[in-house]
Amino acid sequence: VHLIPVNPVREDGLNPKSRKRIMPDLLTEPPAIDPIYEARVYCNIPTIAERSMEGHAPHYFKLVSVQVLIRHGDRYPLYAIPKTKRPDIDCMLVPSRKPSHPQLEAFIKHMSKGSAAQMDGSLSSLPHFPSHSLCEMGELTQTGVVQHLRNGQLLREIYISKHKLLPGDWTAQQLYLETTGKSRTLQSALALLYTFLPDFDWKKINMRHQWSTIFCSGSCDCPMRNHYLEEEQRRQYSLRVKNNDLEKIYVDMAKIVGIPTRQLRASNPIDSLLCYFCHNVSFPCTKAGCIGMEHFKVIKRHQLEDERERQEKKLYFLYALLATHPLLNQTVNRLQRIAEGKKEEVFVLYSAHDVTLSPVLSALGITEARFPRFAARLVFELWQDGKRPKEHFIRILYNGADVTFQTSFCKDHYKRSSKPMCPLEKFVNFVKRDMFLIFNSTSYYDACHRRAL
Repeated sequence: VHLIPVNPVREDGLNPKSRKRIMPDLLTEPPAIDPIYEARVYCNIPTIAERSMEGHAPHYFKLVSVQVLIRHGDRYPLYAIPKTKRPDIDCMLVPSRKPSHPQLEAFIKHMSKGSAAQMDGSLSSLPHFPSHSLCEMGELTQTGVVQHLRNGQLLREIYISKHKLLPGDWTAQQLYLETTGKSRTLQSALALLYTFLPDFDWKKINMRHQWSTIFCSGSCDCPMRNHYLEEEQRRQYSLRVKNNDLEKIYVDMAKIVGIPTRQLRASNPIDSLLCYFCHNVSFPCTKAGCIGMEHFKVIKRHQLEDERERQEKKLYFLYALLATHPLLNQTVNRLQRIAEGKKEEVFVLYSAHDVTLSPVLSALGITEARFPRFAARLVFELWQDGKRPKEHFIRILYNGADVTFQTSFCKDHYKRSSKPMCPLEKFVNFVKRDMFLIFNSTSYYDACHRRAL
């Protein structure tokens, strides 16, 4: 079920309201969040080079594994506002058109070949890059491709050039690649891999298909997860009904378009309006008037309020713990195998959606991280202590910001440690045991099937 995207993420992955201020002024209200600024951050238009904290560690530490979870790049809307002209966005890749990337032309040529790759099931029938002169619903745009070419290039400079994570003669066994069955996630993964790998060889690309947007694989049967999701959706609905400003805006927009308010709401107008906004296209007009920036701001502001209440009410957090356990468990098992000396799957890429990343952030306890923007990336790094080779540590980074010590399982560790990372066993204990404590359970199966108190 698609939960409404709420608050987009800042460049540094942090909530602007929760940063520690040196001199708090208790008499003034915190500054109101600017919905236009937040929307721009969500769009993530590639402009300036991004600073990132990936790959930072004391010199005697060795990087042994990196696991990356991405949201697909900028896409055409999944919903249309009825009785309006769809936004006129071109999904052909044109290297001379902005935003572009130095390797975009080579990427297009290389993707046109790709017959030797191993693609699971239905993935083999998906196109390797977007190619419609008028984008189709949900299709990756040129902006989306460029966002992930940039992600791949950034990660390559750190993990390949600096840390030599993969050798020049890397093998298929050193990668684990998994994507949902949407063209936008497959194409985002290919764009990132194209600029990341020492050389992109189709014969070594083995892409697995994941049918579930929460990547639960064979552990998807979880009645209580569905229960908490339904409760969370009820909370969302009741907050929306209470918002008079939002209701007025929907009534006004419905009049402009000439449809019942109920039908306009069901068409999820924010998804469509964000596309107009991110691509600098005028909002739609009819004979009865135009949808304008004021409509957009009110709907966006409601999303930000919804996100704030979602953090407080904890229903989403309970859903997130059960939704993400299978993926986090797979992550931990792989990290443990590599810590024991296995040399396979040292680089992992999961190409996913906002509804994949958002619960992972919530489950880890990273409450300051905002809603996943287009092409968001969450990175798990595994490090070996060169002075004590049996000891392993993890770092977690979100859009280049180090959020390791924002996690619930490593919040206090940095106070007692000189190392800027978290012992692997803390993450293991969290996933294998502590995630279930709030449900008064000792296992995923038990937490999934025990009725709520």
